[in-house]
Amino acid sequence: MKVDRSKLSSEELRKLEELGIICRGDILKMTTVAQSGHPGGSMSSIDIYLTVYKFANIDPKNPFAPDRDRVVVSHGHTSPGVYSALARLGFFNIEKVITGFRHPGSIFEGHITRGIPGIEWTTGNLGQGLSAGVGMALAAKLSKRDYHVFTLMSDAEQAKGQVAEARRTAAKYKLDNLTVVVDYNDAQISGRASDTMPVNIKGDYEADGWKVMEVNGHDYTELSEALYQAVQEDGPVAIIARTVMGKGVSFMENDVSFHGKPLDLENCRKALAELGVKDDIELFIERRKKLSITREKLIPPLEIKAVNVGKPKLYSPQEKTDNRSAFGNVLSDLAKLNKAISPIAVVDCDLKPSTKTTNFEKIWPENFIQIGVQEHNAAALAGSMSVSGILTFFTDFGVFGIDETYNQQRLNDINKTNLKVVVTHVGLDVGEDGKTHHCLDYIGALKNFYGFKLIVPADPNQTDRAVRFAAKEKGNFVIALGRSKISPITGLNGEPFFGEEYEFEYGKVDVIRTGEDATVVATGQVVSEAIKAADKLREEGIEISVLGVSCPLHASFGSVKEYLKGKVLTIEDHNVKSGLGSILAEYFTVAGFLPKKFVKIGVSEYAVSGSKDFLYKLAGLDAESIAKRIREV
Repeated sequence: MKVDRSKLSSEELRKLEELGIICRGDILKMTTVAQSGHPGGSMSSIDIYLTVYKFANIDPKNPFAPDRDRVVVSHGHTSPGVYSALARLGFFNIEKVITGFRHPGSIFEGHITRGIPGIEWTTGNLGQGLSAGVGMALAAKLSKRDYHVFTLMSDAEQAKGQVAEARRTAAKYKLDNLTVVVDYNDAQISGRASDTMPVNIKGDYEADGWKVMEVNGHDYTELSEALYQAVQEDGPVAIIARTVMGKGVSFMENDVSFHGKPLDLENCRKALAELGVKDDIELFIERRKKLSITREKLIPPLEIKAVNVGKPKLYSPQEKTDNRSAFGNVLSDLAKLNKAISPIAVVDCDLKPSTKTTNFEKIWPENFIQIGVQEHNAAALAGSMSVSGILTFFTDFGVFGIDETYNQQRLNDINKTNLKVVVTHVGLDVGEDGKTHHCLDYIGALKNFYGFKLIVPADPNQTDRAVRFAAKEKGNFVIALGRSKISPITGLNGEPFFGEEYEFEYGKVDVIRTGEDATVVATGQVVSEAIKAADKLREEGIEISVLGVSCPLHASFGSVKEYLKGKVLTIEDHNVKSGLGSILAEYFTVAGFLPKKFVKIGVSEYAVSGSKDFLYKLAGLDAESIAKRIREV
């Protein structure tokens, strides 16, 4: 049952027209006071912002209510317009915006930021907003809630491939709770958008199954009527709103130079006079001088529902299997345990047999979101789903789920999402697919993010517990899994090392073998190889320690410091220049001591096609090669 969203009254529309003039003055003031910003596009979009935020079911006094409508602004550089519209509609104080815009002591940054009342997604990289809107609209469907998502976009970003990916996804899932409004001012930095890169915006949306409306983007009545019609439709709707860059100030209109250039003080005063808006700009200039350069961090809302993660499964030493299958088994458990309790979704990119998500689809088909070969859109929409009350797993190969979607995962990090990324093919362990599919940089790539946690389990038992752990923990996780089958790791007693009593603890370094002659520090699939080498060397009278590092980004090396003072070797199925070895070397520097000898063993060049065993031997990652290096050390 759809919420009955009423048309805006003639009185409300009249007030919006008055606000439109005032907001244009706000836009000019804040960008001139800050001496930076994007006034031109903000002035072409301001009438859209005012109308949408007024029409949408959002309460300024309770802007993050769970059942609120969502407004995603994709062209985040038009933040002056967004901030002005929200402030004038009662979400926050306009004077704080004008004073603090783009100042380090203010929350009102140059591009819109999630956590500010009324702002659902941090944007700036164009082409991301529609994917975020699709994710939120999907989340509403999966959680059986009737909120509507309005995604506001620029015309220039319609040329991006990710926008096409998101359009198709919205049509496939018949998202009747999604409306796009495109500000079509036909202007971008290089000139006319239609000359810079011609795009048939209307034709593209129609070809993908959307209903399209065209309106005057400065006519509040037309905008309001179109929005009212759009929310009644049984599929996604795109409203193309024709506008004018710099609308409202004669010398700014249709001049693309004002895309990202504020007016100087003299021209700002001239423009304010033309608008008939009060010229109090000196007041804000003086106030800005007194602002602190520090502020409290924004804490964006994160809607999380408790899940039942069930009981761990124990794989016996005789059950040789792959870590990805162990993940798939946990996913099946989560589906069975939570189907009637809490929504969980899996976002797949046409890889379900390989990522082992097929059983989840069988158990919970409506929550299995098949995006196809559209990784950028998939990663972005998965992130936005995860902040909307859905425990979301994005599954893919390492080269696609991390490397190809690096920008999207970076934005998920910035947006402080609750996404669980599970990549099932990393390192040379991928084997015969060859160098294009050997993800050798996932640790190094994730080192660049500030919020993601990384888990690289050593065997199926640790995988099982790690996945259950991540499912109930708040925040972004990447779980990196190998492709090939391995035997569960055992202690010297022959029992599973990660057995009945084992509980996964993020950051803990596992001491799997102990010895005085050397220490091997390993992560992921090669932990098994290191243990084989240790057991072989023990027969020769060489006793070595093996430390398993399942959380290389946040490993608690201090707790195993006594093992790191002698001869130390790091072993990793990863680029030797940017992974575990580099992290441990950094630890030595910070901790203020060095081992007697330190050797980094990893992948030093792109590899060829071949079996995992062959590639490991070639790179020196197999048990025999590890044992040989230890003897040399």
